[in-house]
Amino acid sequence: MSVLKLNQSNFHEVESADKRVLLDFYADWCGPCRMVSPLVDEIAKEHPEFLVGKINVDDEPALAARFGVMSIPTLVVLENGKVVAQSAGARPKAQILALLQG
Repeated sequence: MSVLKLNQSNFHEVESADKRVLLDFYADWCGPCRMVSPLVDEIAKEHPEFLVGKINVDDEPALAARFGVMSIPTLVVLENGKVVAQSAGARPKAQILALLQG
């Protein structure tokens, strides 16, 4: 499955998802975000049991604020619309998967 580019108008798609959701909060200028981004893309392709979305904090400051994002990259895992895990900073793929799988 491909990665969803999320914003205020389409965020409801992940809130009502019947799968676990991985949200990647990033910015284009952020070096660590550019390291995490391809890993998130791989996870989306390799694990269709999860829904994966990316949120640009510069374009969507309200969504970033809603999830208390203070630094980027921040990864948030949702289940049934509720946050079940959250992690700030670059992580290797194995740690991202562990966060997502709970």
